[in-house]
Amino acid sequence: MESDKRSEIRLNANGGNSILLVCPPELEFQFVGKLAELMPQDTYKIIDINEMLISFVEAHQADLAEMFDLLKGSVHQIFKAPEGETTPDLFRHLLSAIATSFDEHKIPVLIHSGALYGSGIDNIHLMENELVMKSKIPLIILYPATQEGDKLMFLNSRPASKYRCMIVN
Repeated sequence: MESDKRSEIRLNANGGNSILLVCPPELEFQFVGKLAELMPQDTYKIIDINEMLISFVEAHQADLAEMFDLLKGSVHQIFKAPEGETTPDLFRHLLSAIATSFDEHKIPVLIHSGALYGSGIDNIHLMENELVMKSKIPLIILYPATQEGDKLMFLNSRPASKYRCMIVN
């Protein structure tokens, strides 16, 4: 993540500022352990999306049942509210954690991104967010996926966007 390599990230990431660190889904916990061991805490900040999802649900537990009833056809809006709405959602919670990491001059490393599956929050939403795009610090996402031909398959089941990120296999 040396400063002279940042322009290389943007060049390889179609102008983006993110790195997808691809790992086989069945080895994700081993990768998480190795990241925690290898990444110095004064340079990197590990953000656990599983923990963020749990804290979001706990903080909004009283409202969730009602929200599920109201949004039957659009449950994903609980986790990522439509543009312009100000209700608390997991997406804003996650962006806030990334912003805090940037403010601390640490590279945010998202782990357990599989927790976003079905939430309506895709990695591209994070990678194309203005906060991430304009930062001088890149975002790293540990990405549980497999390679099928020229396609990257998120959790072995869904084609992944390779746009706005540099992919490291």
